[in-house]
Amino acid sequence: MRNITLNIDGIIFDSDGTLVDSETLSAEVIVDILHSLGVTVTKQQILERFRGTRFSIFAASLLADFPVTDVGLFTLEFRNRTADVFTDRLKPMPGAVEVIRNLEIEKCVASNGPREKIELCLDVTGLLPYFQDRIASAYEIGSWKPDPSLILHAASMMNLPAHRCLLIEDSLAGVEAGLAAGVKVIGYRLSDEIRGAVSHPIQVIAELYEVREMAGLPPA
Repeated sequence: MRNITLNIDGIIFDSDGTLVDSETLSAEVIVDILHSLGVTVTKQQILERFRGTRFSIFAASLLADFPVTDVGLFTLEFRNRTADVFTDRLKPMPGAVEVIRNLEIEKCVASNGPREKIELCLDVTGLLPYFQDRIASAYEIGSWKPDPSLILHAASMMNLPAHRCLLIEDSLAGVEAGLAAGVKVIGYRLSDEIRGAVSHPIQVIAELYEVREMAGLPPA
């Protein structure tokens, strides 16, 4: 199906905070780990540092401020704990399953996370069947947002040129990656701070069901 408004043939979705509500749970895990090590931080403080950032960079920065463990041990603890928490509590973002299920257009996921995490999140939330062979992980190509390479890789997975793709993103790093890659970009639930920091004005939506209208796709 070809969109006549934005001239797109495929949609690239971020995962964390866009398709699945994982960022809040991840922040809770990080707060708990630090608390067990004698450090008190708030969930909001972690979210502000964590959202859209390559985990190794986030962890190194965090532990430079709070040198209570090393990055390797912290990362291992985080991965183990979040796997359990996601399995028990992770939910899709509002409307995500319905929107994806009824989206008659090429689609894929592009995430800064490792494949195991992406697949777990999509599986637990019922979204994995729609992206089985269309998952682009930054860990597999060695490039993390805001570098555009991950978005370009996602477009190539759909056999589409970048300018025929639309990216749905909730982070500054992701938005900037999309703009640098030359795809159309729609921001999802962007904070005023992120909107003010974006290098080029973009359209913003508050709910995923708006994707169809904003992208010029007919109603489901």
